[in-house]
Parts: sequence; structure tokens; C-alpha cells
Amino acid sequence: MITVWYDAQCGLCSREINHYRRIAPAGIFHWRDVMASETELQQHGITVAQGLLALHARDDAGTIHQGVDAFILIWRQLKRWRLLAVLIALPGIRQAAGLAYRFFANWRFQKLTHCQVAAQQEKCD
Repeated sequence: MITVWYDAQCGLCSREINHYRRIAPAGIFHWRDVMASETELQQHGITVAQGLLALHARDDAGTIHQGVDAFILIWRQLKRWRLLAVLIALPGIRQAAGLAYRFFANWRFQKLTHCQVAAQQEKCD
């Protein structure tokens, strides 16, 4: 089973994940809210702030995928999204998509209060 950690407090993130939940075959994904999964994330070396900054997913082999790679992992499991996964995974396109994702993720992270609180708490720990 693929475990996906996402920011459930982000409206955009929740809408997208809820769409995937509706169309995903049963038994493929385990959807987890980052804010409710601190211990679980720590077991994989991921802080809450890192989990809020970028989508993370663990495949069946235990490999952690982050950002665009996590989306590719998800899309490969979804019937009408497989072609997008293949296209985005192509050399050059994957790197460009990764840059665009990181830019957007950083911008989103800076705008959301709960993300900033998590980042500040990590600085204090």
C-alpha cells in the first residue's frame, strides 16, 4: 500500500487529494494528514515542516518520494492519470516540473500560517 502524507489544512491540497481519493481503486493508498502523523513521519526522517512543505509518499518497497516524484507515484496508480505520470517522468520535463513544484510549494508554505508555526517550532526544538 502506498502511504501519502499531505497538508490537510491547505484547501488546495485537500481538494486535490480528495479528488484522488474518489477515483483511486480501493486498497492502493493510505492517505495521512501531516499534522496528525508527526511520529510516523519522524520514523522516516521527515519533520512536520518538511511534510507541510512538500507532498511525501512511501511506496510498497519503503522508498520515500517527495514533491513531483510523489505525484508521479500517485498518478501511476490512477487510470486516467498514468499518461501524465509518464510524460512528467521524462528527462528534462521531470526536472522542469520539479523546479516549478518547489517554487510553488515554497510560496504556498510562506503564505500559510500553520506552515510557519510548524517551521518556527522546529527552530525552537
